[in-house]
Amino acid sequence: MATDCQWPTLRPDEWVKGKLVGSGSFGSVHLAMSKVNGGLFAVKSAESGAGLEALENEAKILQSLNSQYVVRCIGKELLSGSNGEHKLNVFMEYMSGGSLSDAAEKFGGMLEEEVIQLYTREILHGLKYLHQNGIVHCDLKCKNVLLGSSRDIKLADFGSAKRLKEIKANRGLSGSSCQSIGGTPLWMAPEVLRNQGLDFASDIWSLGCTVIEMATGRPPWSDEVSNPMAAVLKIACSDKTPQFPAQLSQEGVDFLIKCLERDPKRRWTAENLLNHPFVLRNSTRIHTRNEHACSPASIFDIEVYDSDDSESTDAKELQSNNPFSRCVAERNRTARREQAKSDLASGPSSEIWITVRCEEAYKTYTGYGE
Repeated sequence: MATDCQWPTLRPDEWVKGKLVGSGSFGSVHLAMSKVNGGLFAVKSAESGAGLEALENEAKILQSLNSQYVVRCIGKELLSGSNGEHKLNVFMEYMSGGSLSDAAEKFGGMLEEEVIQLYTREILHGLKYLHQNGIVHCDLKCKNVLLGSSRDIKLADFGSAKRLKEIKANRGLSGSSCQSIGGTPLWMAPEVLRNQGLDFASDIWSLGCTVIEMATGRPPWSDEVSNPMAAVLKIACSDKTPQFPAQLSQEGVDFLIKCLERDPKRRWTAENLLNHPFVLRNSTRIHTRNEHACSPASIFDIEVYDSDDSESTDAKELQSNNPFSRCVAERNRTARREQAKSDLASGPSSEIWITVRCEEAYKTYTGYGE
């Protein structure tokens, strides 16, 4: 991965560990600050054992990648204790929005379909990049997809990830398809649970389960099987698929059908799914919509003045990509036009508002940029 000059290699005395921001079965994640440049980042730590092995695998894979859809690794350090124990710290970019699980919890437990479409498209871009580089994520779910402050979505937690060529090489040496596969069972594909092989199609099944999770706020299969072992057997051995959310549109249902095809050879690829109407509809509308230039009359007027400077362009793009604010802008647009006509007809007045650009007020109203 290309070196980022903003993040020089950090020595143990050049950074400070902050509060815990996440934890899992293999380690913990803390907020951290660089003493060199004051920047914030996340540090993922694990000690000897399976956690250390998984984190070493994650660091190795992340350091070989460079994509806007994958969380960046900015360094690592291996510490040795007096008793021979080891601790690995891996430094990663900090995603202030947390995981998609966190986001859903903050917005009523589930996400609206319009938002799911946006997030799913970003996840697909990440999967397409990984698969083009021969990597299977193996543990895709809402908890392992991170959200930035500007709606950027990135894949994370590569502790279970595998390089497909290494899987095939090991299979050839052992003469068997038996392999150490990680992941979370309720999101895993049937063929993986049956130990019949791992491929890019396995991530697509997990993507379908993740869409269900976003739409319901619950893991797939949770309404059908309460016993974990029974759930694993049902996924692996039956001809069933997880229950689709009742509120999904026809396009959403068809998207899930393409993802949750039990025969992995018939599942659509990430590249195919990027052209599915479910993820194209919202994206096309956002990028082709003809926005009218209008300066804000107050902090509640969240359209951004259309000037030639790059800062204004970035803010306008942020607003257009923000599904929570677009509906407010649409409702207010007609009223503002009528008011503008009335103001022009009545002539100059000392009571007419002075229009200003105020991006901080915009961020405060929408909740972005925090």
